[in-house]
Amino acid sequence: MPTKKTTAEQGLQQKIKVLTKLFDAGCKTEKALKSLTLSTILKIPDVTVPDMTVIIELQEHVVKNRLFSYLGGGMDGSSDTSE
Repeated sequence: MPTKKTTAEQGLQQKIKVLTKLFDAGCKTEKALKSLTLSTILKIPDVTVPDMTVIIELQEHVVKNRLFSYLGGGMDGSSDTSE
């Protein structure tokens, strides 16, 4: 019987696919990720609208220093921080 993937597993797989596309396009650091513009993102081969959404979310979480939580699906609810 095939196992149905949870939404969290599907979300993680999507994030990993987007990270692979970013790495293949030469974006390998947080600094490079933060500096991506819409025109740069559109030049990434085979990028889709859902991919762009993930890229923007990655950028936001890098700025907040919450990338690991984002990738793991563990949002802690304190999005506005003064840490």
